[in-house]
Amino acid sequence: MNAPIPSPADTALTPNVPRTMRALLQTRYGGADALHVAEVPTPTLTPGLVLVQGVNAALNRGDWHLLTGTPYAVRLAGYGLTRPTRPIPGMAIAGRVMAVGAGVTGFEVGDAVLGEINRGAFAEWVCAEPSALAKKPAGLSFEQAATLPVSGTTALQGLRDAGQLKAGESLLVIGAAGGVGGFGVQLGRHFGAEVTGVCSARNVEVVRLMGAHHVINYTSQRLSEHPGRFDVILDMVGAEPLATLRGLLKPGGRLVSGSGGQDNALFGPMIPILRGLFSNLGSAQRFVPLMNKPTVADLDVLCGLVASGAVTPDISDRLPLDALPAVLDHMGEGHTRGKVVVNLSADPQRSPR
Repeated sequence: MNAPIPSPADTALTPNVPRTMRALLQTRYGGADALHVAEVPTPTLTPGLVLVQGVNAALNRGDWHLLTGTPYAVRLAGYGLTRPTRPIPGMAIAGRVMAVGAGVTGFEVGDAVLGEINRGAFAEWVCAEPSALAKKPAGLSFEQAATLPVSGTTALQGLRDAGQLKAGESLLVIGAAGGVGGFGVQLGRHFGAEVTGVCSARNVEVVRLMGAHHVINYTSQRLSEHPGRFDVILDMVGAEPLATLRGLLKPGGRLVSGSGGQDNALFGPMIPILRGLFSNLGSAQRFVPLMNKPTVADLDVLCGLVASGAVTPDISDRLPLDALPAVLDHMGEGHTRGKVVVNLSADPQRSPR
């Protein structure tokens, strides 16, 4: 007779796994007052999943959209019409595998991992699909690893796939000090492009240190008046009119849009995206909407680049779970620099070394 599958609720079967954990809970859609940290049952391991003890997580713009429930179309995507069906937010996780469910191959207890999951990262423990997890190289810290899902993969796919950026081409990154934009500047430099970053005055030196050859301070210079022309534009802000951005492109240039600007409350960026795609008619320039597709292969690529020193995640802050409600609320203003990393355990004895 086969032994029963270990359950995190049964500490006799799964040593070192507590019956409860601290987690950030979202009880409804709204702002900071919709969030609170609570002690909840540790998730139960089921066949086909792995149990991960989180070390670090990272904030992403999508976390704010799922906090507010806007655009309303996200609620129709399975997140709940009137309140979240998955009450623990967070998508980017890094930690250690502490138990392996029946049928899982390729992972063992003790493996250090990172990945993008469908909510649940802002907690001390999470059950995850093995297909969502990459193994963390020894040369990366857990903090660095947590920044790579979502933001890192979005930038990589935006430049390599959507933008088809080549060595010797010119790249403009709008929102260069943000989470995706910061990776975009460094990846553009790694791919051999001449990189120009756009940011506010307070972030000019940060973007320059990331490797940008040129930096445009949008608080003192209108982008529409810039004389340069670019092969690829990675726009992570959406504040500039489509005509302005097309005017900054070379013939045959590619405009990769990772933001719809002022999103429609119902449909989000769909209307600006459709407008951009329609503008492709009769034009040699291409508007390409950027949609992140989580892949372990891309996480492996990014891990290699960070381990080699070619890319360094810009970690702007490190916070405990209790600080997240106010910070998530602030993300809606769109001025967060770099990546905010979350320390998932308040008790050092409960955090893996």
